[in-house]
Amino acid sequence: MNFLQHPPRFLFFTGKGGVGKTSIACATAVQLASAGKRVLLVSTDPASNVGQVFGTDIGNHITAIAAVPGLFALEINPQAAAQAYRDRIVGPVRGVLPETVVKGIEEQLSGACTTEIAAFDEFTALLTDAALTADYAHIIFDTAPTGHTIRLLQLPGAWSGFLEAGKGDASCLGPLAGLEKQRSQYKAAVAALADPLRTRLVLVARAQSATLREVARTHAELAAIGLSQQYLVINGVLPAGQAEQDELAAAILRREQAALAAVPEELKALPRDLVALKSFNLVGLDALRQLLVPTADAENPAPIELPARLAAPNLSTLVAEIARDGHGLVMLMGKGGVGKTTLAAAVAVELAHRGLPVHLTTSDPAAHLAETLDGSLANLTVSRIDPHAETERYRQHVLDTKGAQLDAAGRALLEEDLRSPCTEEIAVFQAFSRIIREAGKKFVVMDTAPTGHTLLLLDATGAYHREISRQMGGSGLHYTTPMMQLQDPQQTKVLLVTLAETTPVLEAANLQSDLRRAGIEPWAWVVNNSIAAAQPRAPLLRQRAHNELREIEAVATRHASRFAVVPLLREEPVGARRLRELAESVTEGI
Repeated sequence: MNFLQHPPRFLFFTGKGGVGKTSIACATAVQLASAGKRVLLVSTDPASNVGQVFGTDIGNHITAIAAVPGLFALEINPQAAAQAYRDRIVGPVRGVLPETVVKGIEEQLSGACTTEIAAFDEFTALLTDAALTADYAHIIFDTAPTGHTIRLLQLPGAWSGFLEAGKGDASCLGPLAGLEKQRSQYKAAVAALADPLRTRLVLVARAQSATLREVARTHAELAAIGLSQQYLVINGVLPAGQAEQDELAAAILRREQAALAAVPEELKALPRDLVALKSFNLVGLDALRQLLVPTADAENPAPIELPARLAAPNLSTLVAEIARDGHGLVMLMGKGGVGKTTLAAAVAVELAHRGLPVHLTTSDPAAHLAETLDGSLANLTVSRIDPHAETERYRQHVLDTKGAQLDAAGRALLEEDLRSPCTEEIAVFQAFSRIIREAGKKFVVMDTAPTGHTLLLLDATGAYHREISRQMGGSGLHYTTPMMQLQDPQQTKVLLVTLAETTPVLEAANLQSDLRRAGIEPWAWVVNNSIAAAQPRAPLLRQRAHNELREIEAVATRHASRFAVVPLLREEPVGARRLRELAESVTEGI
């Protein structure tokens, strides 16, 4: 493996949920420790399963992994770190500032940006305190901070005063309050991250076009702030031999090879490793030792029995229930790479096929679905929101209003804040909100919905609500803001999309918690791209299908009030016919 050649002291593994970064980080730690090195494995993943992988309770203290001499692990609890971080910032102003201001600061510190920075706050000591880590030859981090977080930590300025002046509404400024005290430690940590002799960043992806595009964006963002020592690991690539036994496996192999051939230009120069898809769950030392090396048994597992039919509702079952209302807003939410765009199109097509008027709207930059559906089905209209254009429009509006009253330093801080990912989420949400009002007369199906964090910010600050109130002030007219509509189960149905894998299910559960805090109750879960529902014949895929059954059971019994399972298809579900087949399929891969 290229990324294991002459490894520096610090190795960071980053990537979307479900790509396998925790497994690869753990396997790397085992390999280095087995070579006689003392290794500390640190996880900052909110859905960390490092302890589960090793079969050991770890928690927020350094724990020896008894079965691997020289290996130690630490799980930083981001939620606990975020709470301690909030207490440290809010404590000094409680009783000094008005209670309404204090509550506003607490709400500003309730989202994902705070959790991200608090976790970074916890492990900066591991990067900068030589005495604390002197015993370890290598320190491996599972889930590195994003380029957005690191860039914020590089900023100068009096963030606390900026927030207290009320200029942080619906933004990521809140988490920056109070950082100045530790500026020197952060500066040293960022310097360590940017030093190729000390740090190596490993970008973990799958052989999927969407995932590779996301990794390309991460690469560019990190490289722009000086983190240039990057390696690419493409995980879970189907071995070619499986395609000889199964049409589904052959189709998967064709798609993966096409994605690898079209890898984004900016990733082509990076050292690259391919890790083969394994049939087994990556839990336990035996599995970890086999992950990074080719093994014949992994590619040709023993035959396994699967249920003749997966006992789970299909997507069409959910749509039939949605259709009874005759109109309303249907929002598909979930992490990137789980297939929200395709499922939004499938829901829209199925509703339109039932004779109901539907407006499908998406912010997906790949507009092939819109082009395929445009004019191809009665009762269906399609629109696409350009995230870049909407974000630029929103940024300019904020700079023309809030920014107009700021001095040069304050305006510079505001401009930097407006480059955060939160800004795009808010801008796209506002664009979506212009379409939401149609849901009183027809179905509006929305893809790429804003995250729970953005909804919390919008709800906490009331920025959009206040804007509408000002526009309607004195008119005596009744009005409903988008947030009010999203919180009304009679008007809005939220479908959470996930995959039948441990990390995506945990991330969807976390998103559900975020939404509930914003007063939004998800209506259903959709498990997408299920191998178990596709009834594969290849031995490796049959074993993977068997592994999915536990996650599907967790969704059905612990997380969702109602759910559906959508099979992995042999062909890409593009076009009205295939989207209808996707909605109606349960046991066959079409």
